[in-house]
Amino acid sequence: MKTSTETKLIRSLLNALRDGDLVPNPDFQRNLVWSNKDKIAFIDTVLKGFPFPEIYIAVGEVDLKTAHGIEMLVDGQQRITTLHQYFSASKSLELAPPVCAYIDLSPDQQRNFLNYEVAVRNLGIVSSEEIKQVFLRINATSYSVNAMETHNARYRGPLKQCADEISEDDFFEAHKMFSAREIRRMDDVVYSLTIIICMLSNYFNRKDELEVYLERFNDEFPDSVDIKFRFNIVKKFVELCQFHPRSRAWKKTDFLVLFIELDRLINKENILLDTTRVSIAINSFYERINQELENSSGDDDLQTYFKTTVQATNDRTSRVNRGRVIRKVILAA
Repeated sequence: MKTSTETKLIRSLLNALRDGDLVPNPDFQRNLVWSNKDKIAFIDTVLKGFPFPEIYIAVGEVDLKTAHGIEMLVDGQQRITTLHQYFSASKSLELAPPVCAYIDLSPDQQRNFLNYEVAVRNLGIVSSEEIKQVFLRINATSYSVNAMETHNARYRGPLKQCADEISEDDFFEAHKMFSAREIRRMDDVVYSLTIIICMLSNYFNRKDELEVYLERFNDEFPDSVDIKFRFNIVKKFVELCQFHPRSRAWKKTDFLVLFIELDRLINKENILLDTTRVSIAINSFYERINQELENSSGDDDLQTYFKTTVQATNDRTSRVNRGRVIRKVILAA
């Protein structure tokens, strides 16, 4: 594939965007997920005349009768769309210092903005499949990207930062809850996000809510301090229970519902729980669960909990049922 490099003025790109000659969102492009802070920082970079990475375009459809053609934005959607939002005073961009509105710039500043030279790499005439391959390779790592790694590249807001902080807590390392490979693949961050979202709302199906919440709280996450405070309270309670290193308590499936139910009881319902009594009750319950592997007791609660740890463990219904049973155990302590 032969490519050529050129420069295009911002005003040329804005005009092409307005006239439909530049298509900013082919179906393989990511959604716009920059936080407002990201957008402000980017506009500030342009206004100060600093360079930013090149964008990629490719030749699109051509009308054979009129000779009119379009170009497709292969990589750079967020940058170009942010420039358009700034120039058009879009409500999607909330201005904050040090960036003022385009209309409030001096004529020289406006001229410099419009005449800013953007580095463009033109892929020329290539197939849709080749364009997709280029996009994936531009945005790929050396191994296949899982969902959380994609989210990590797309969302850098306060909810993501909160999940990062919790995932890095020494608590998880002390109890060996994640392998080195899981940490490399960001499974610890997924798990921390799952805990946070359950603390905010309720159990959900597998990983369905992760992107919804990451996008919702990509600019602000007002519950960050409260979530970390509640996390620390429950963490200390669990530590005081002194579960054996081989206890089911440290299995991610079991720990999730134990943690969430303790959070609800301690932090939301203000119920005083005794760590010794809870520890004895939980340990006894886990022993009975392990016995279910060999001989069914016929106990409905044991059967409900046991089945949801071996089948569809991350489905919402399974989590809800496990949570209901473990709550009952805790309250009976």
